Formats: sequence, C-alpha cells, structure tokens
Amino acid sequence: MITAVTVVTNAQVKIAFGLKGGLNFSKLDVSNLSSNSKTGVHGGAFALFKFAKVGIQPELILSQQGSEVNFDDLESNYINIPIILKIYIAAGVNLQIGPQFGFLNKAEFTDSSSVKDKLKKADISAALGVGWDAPFGLTLDARYNLGLTNNNEGLYGTSTVKNQVFQISVGFKIIRLGKK
Repeated sequence: MITAVTVVTNAQVKIAFGLKGGLNFSKLDVSNLSSNSKTGVHGGAFALFKFAKVGIQPELILSQQGSEVNFDDLESNYINIPIILKIYIAAGVNLQIGPQFGFLNKAEFTDSSSVKDKLKKADISAALGVGWDAPFGLTLDARYNLGLTNNNEGLYGTSTVKNQVFQISVGFKIIRLGKK
C-alpha cells in the first residue's frame, strides 16, 4: 500500500483539455454499390492524460461522414467517442491506436430523404494514426477510422455498410495541468 501511494504521488502525470477540428474524407464500404469519398468536417473536445511516453486521450467529436454512392450523395452525422492510446516516440511525435464508438445523429440523401432508420444507431471503429503534440499546446493528427460494424439495417438491397474515415485534425490544449 505504501509503494502504491509513493508511485501515485511521484507520477509525472500531465493532464490537458482542449478543442480540435479538421477535415474528414469519408467513404462507405457498401456491398453491391460503387461509392466515392465525400469531404466533411469534424470538431469537438478532448482530454489528454499523459504518463511519460504513453497517453490516453478520450474525445467527444461531431463528425460529418457519408459517401458518394452511384445514385446520390449520402450524408451522415455521428457523435464519436474515440479513446486513443498515444505512444510518444520523440519530440511530441506519437502513434495512435484505439476504439471509437459512434452514435448516428443524421443520415440522409442529397434530396433530404432520411435513411436514418436504415442504418444502425451505434458504430464501432478501429482508429489508427500519427500525431504531433507541440510544446506550446498545438496538436496535429492524421487518423484513419476503419469501421468494424456492419451498419446496414435495410439500405437498398446492400448486405454491408461500413464507415471508413480519414481525418486530418488541428487542436489546441486550452488547459494544461501537472508537472512540466
């Protein structure tokens, strides 16, 4: 017990809270239909708990996703909660991996016909990426979110619908706590 208290007391824990945003290049992996990438935006908040060379970064992100399918554009909005493990290599450069849990907020075609009832309300993705945490609070990330969930619940004769999203983000740590 004394050892545990000593380790926690002497831990070099840094905590930061910030905002981030950027571009999405999303595509739905849809069986039986051809689809192309669609550009959107994302934005939200993050917290970073950094322990020496490892960090845990939960985020709350509003994300415009979707795809250009062969007959129309499908736009979907998700509230995503990635929980990212950051492994710091050198000078703030980090590798990122972790799960992302998404909740469907909107899904419609360009003509405003809703297909929200044709897609699952929850989505799970695997997030992989690289980033740089600058010493003055700026963060840069490039991340790929590979959809693991088959989101189809009756979307026009297709058997699988999975999200695939490449994100480029810029963020800033607004509040920073802990030992320097």
